[in-house]
Amino acid sequence: MSSHEQVVLLSDDGQPIGTADKATVHTADTALHLAFSCHVYDSQGRILVTRRSLGKVAWPGVWTNSFCGHPAPGEAMTDAVARRAQRELGITLDEVTLVLPDFRYRATDASGIVEYEICPVFTATTTDEVVGNPDEVAEWNWVDPGALHSAVDSTPWAFSPWLTLQLPLLSEATASAR
Repeated sequence: MSSHEQVVLLSDDGQPIGTADKATVHTADTALHLAFSCHVYDSQGRILVTRRSLGKVAWPGVWTNSFCGHPAPGEAMTDAVARRAQRELGITLDEVTLVLPDFRYRATDASGIVEYEICPVFTATTTDEVVGNPDEVAEWNWVDPGALHSAVDSTPWAFSPWLTLQLPLLSEATASAR
């Protein structure tokens, strides 16, 4: 994690109130900050899931959505999504769509590190082959969305808390968009 990467700190009502070094934000006393999640689909309708690198500070080794990140101060959210897709997975995205603009969560991992984020959720598609950055992802797999729902329902502890919270909401949002 770069000590130069900044995140946007937020008030309880979601207004920007400052910035902080990303390396200092994720602790046992994490301040509310801005993030995003993205769920990437392929042309066959499969969803990309990734297993977080074992070197990650929070939730190392758990399976999660395609990728997550934080926009830099002043960076457009869609630009941040595109940047992280390229950095983490070596892919470019098509059809980037904001599906859960108000998603917010707080969760504590086994080591005591807290994630506390307002985290808009996007979907996107790609035709690129994934080339995972080992600092970010240990492995990845394209899966049937129904199989992912079943896996999360039966073993939620094997997945990131944000994925377990986002997945049912994502299904509702995409179903109502049809």
